[in-house]
Amino acid sequence: MHDSDQTSLEPGCIAAILPAAGSGQRFGAVTNKLFAKLAGQPLWYHAAARLAASDLVGRVVLAISETDEPVFQSRYAPLIEQLGIELVRGGIERTDSVQAGLDRVASDSGIGLVAIHDAARPLVRPADLAAVFAAAGQTGAAMLATPVPGTLKRGRLEGRGCLTVDRRELWLALTPQVFRVGLLKQAYGKHNGRPATDDAQLVERMGHDVTIVQGSADNLKVTYPDDLHVAEAILAMQAHHA
Repeated sequence: MHDSDQTSLEPGCIAAILPAAGSGQRFGAVTNKLFAKLAGQPLWYHAAARLAASDLVGRVVLAISETDEPVFQSRYAPLIEQLGIELVRGGIERTDSVQAGLDRVASDSGIGLVAIHDAARPLVRPADLAAVFAAAGQTGAAMLATPVPGTLKRGRLEGRGCLTVDRRELWLALTPQVFRVGLLKQAYGKHNGRPATDDAQLVERMGHDVTIVQGSADNLKVTYPDDLHVAEAILAMQAHHA
């Protein structure tokens, strides 16, 4: 897929990059939270498998830490081989890991789009993947998001009073976030270490719009141990309705 032809997506034209080098300190585990089991398989496997199942995804790159490398190469070697996952050495920051994945696929002329997906999001729906891939193919940059639920208030904890925030145009960012390879390379080239909470923010800084695609709210990011119980329930529900 070339920059001049952004509407037709060829099979295998997307590279998925999953940053997995973080420790997940809020999870409270001694080892990487991505090793926690969901329906008998590690979290990262579910996330990678959902992306690998798309015909449009030709490469899956997992950016891991030096500490976890022996675990992936021994305990998880069969799963890595099964999905055809490429392992790269990630970094301390999420952006370092994405950059490492981008460096791995950037010279592949068959890759037109890069999809960045949280390895701790094991429940992304195939229909949502298809929708965000299609949108990125048309606009060059797209991301899954879900409307902010409930009423939002702005104020200080135990402070005097608060203000209600209009949430009609507010969204919770999800992943994957999908970009043209050249656009994301350009965004990372201008990054210079400035804080950014996601890849879309880097692309926005260049003045390029990122298309919002409404995704399912059950595209949960596992952050705390209790999230695993919620994820188990969602997984069972998805399997029942498949």
